Amino acid sequence: MGRDAELIETSDPAALRAEIVRRALPGIEDVVPGARTVLVRTSPGQAPDLRWAAAWRPDEAPEQVGRELTICVRYDGPDLEDVAALAGVDVDGVVALHTGAVYTVAFTGFAPGFGYLTGLPEPLRVPRRSSPRTRVPVGAVGLAGDFTGVYPRPSPGGWQLIGRTDQTLWDAAADPPALLSPGDRVRFTPC
Repeated sequence: MGRDAELIETSDPAALRAEIVRRALPGIEDVVPGARTVLVRTSPGQAPDLRWAAAWRPDEAPEQVGRELTICVRYDGPDLEDVAALAGVDVDGVVALHTGAVYTVAFTGFAPGFGYLTGLPEPLRVPRRSSPRTRVPVGAVGLAGDFTGVYPRPSPGGWQLIGRTDQTLWDAAADPPALLSPGDRVRFTPC
């Protein structure tokens, strides 16, 4: 990653990011979590010793940092019945499972304001669609693999869509423009 950045592999990027931020190490300019990594960017020539991070375990994490948010969802997505069949439950079971968990924003990407939320109950860990859609509407709530998330604007996408929300996830005029940040905890509730 060059002299002024380090990429650290971890099983819990959100928790490691929170720990690095909590330690407030001098010289760190940015800490960016990914799916299985954390990128630490430092000021030129001021890289702190991060060797501890390679051996750090998520069970050493302090209590979660970040905000707690609730997103209201209308569970009427076009893939809701397919997800129910894949999960081995009925539609009400999908809703109960999805609303019964607390999710953590592990990282953001794909599109501005798109948060990859971890904590999905095992039955809802369904594969992406075999054929992606060319246009997913703004506010669509989807599932794919280990993640759930909300499309912040219209875009192509291959996630299984189970519902929709009117919550604004991205507003370029707002400060900050993204509703979700790594480390935030999210609950979904039926509208």
